[in-house]
Amino acid sequence: MLTETSSLGAFIDALPKVELHVHLVGSASVPTVLELARRHPGGPVPADERELRAFYEFRDFPHFAEVYEAVSSLVRTPEDVGTLVLGTARDLAAQNARYVELTVTPYTHQRAGMPMPAITEALDHAVREARDRHGIRVAYIFDIPGEFGAEAARGTLDHALAHPPEALVGFGLGGIEQCRPPHRDAFRDAFRAARAAGLRSLPHAGEMTGPETIWEAIDGLGAERIGHGTSCLDDPRLTARLRETQIPLEVCPTSNLRTGQVASLAEHPLPRMLEEGLFVTLNSDDPPMFDTTLTGEYRAAAEVFGLGRAELAALARNAVTASSLDEAGRREITAEIDALAAG
Repeated sequence: MLTETSSLGAFIDALPKVELHVHLVGSASVPTVLELARRHPGGPVPADERELRAFYEFRDFPHFAEVYEAVSSLVRTPEDVGTLVLGTARDLAAQNARYVELTVTPYTHQRAGMPMPAITEALDHAVREARDRHGIRVAYIFDIPGEFGAEAARGTLDHALAHPPEALVGFGLGGIEQCRPPHRDAFRDAFRAARAAGLRSLPHAGEMTGPETIWEAIDGLGAERIGHGTSCLDDPRLTARLRETQIPLEVCPTSNLRTGQVASLAEHPLPRMLEEGLFVTLNSDDPPMFDTTLTGEYRAAAEVFGLGRAELAALARNAVTASSLDEAGRREITAEIDALAAG
């Protein structure tokens, strides 16, 4: 007879999932990064597995950003880009994920010398391959690396408008949040143009800074969904605004632990966010770098926060609702979740 714990684990494994917050470079598996490091030797990224895992021990978020940029520097050809997309699709499909919105930072690939049309061609080809090989739908969010300022905003927007992948659905802003204020107007202008072109506003905010960054995302960037948003609880007025508007918050507990935003998973604000009636989704962010998976985040929610089947199914439904899927796609995945929850 199955114990309650093993039964809940089987439920999580079988749960149809949607991933809304995962980064292309950050999703590269350890074997993939080792392959790229050996393919492009001479850089700071170790080509030995034990050394690479030690390389992924982050002191704080700025250190994580340095490591992330170093791994990004290994992505030098359109073939490398396609390899990363397909690796992410494979790994998520194995976790019963049906759909992913994959955050791509094209500016870093442009800086590596890749032409925009070649990057787009690789992304388009990977979408088709992911569907054919792994049965998972892939969409893209183009993300500005905030620490590179106005130049990155222009480069990301130019790519999104002039050479958009067929599956491009959103426009984002990531990187070190403390670097944003001097470039506020450039970011606002870029988001205004992206939204006018039909892209959704999906910035990171409130991960490593306070509520003021979330306010700027909402009022300055027109955010329709917010990456992380965990500092919102520090401002009761902001918490009330998020509860009223039900703007989805893409919460990544293990990521916040590994980059030093919380001291332990038990101290993560996710349970309180749910108690406050906020709209939350579970996400993995940069899974191999943080030694997690999307399934692992659901397991942590069960084991650390005590969430049961109904609560976990609700989080899975939230991700479907917050996604950019068409109505038919949403209905299909929601029906799968409902059937599993009922069974």
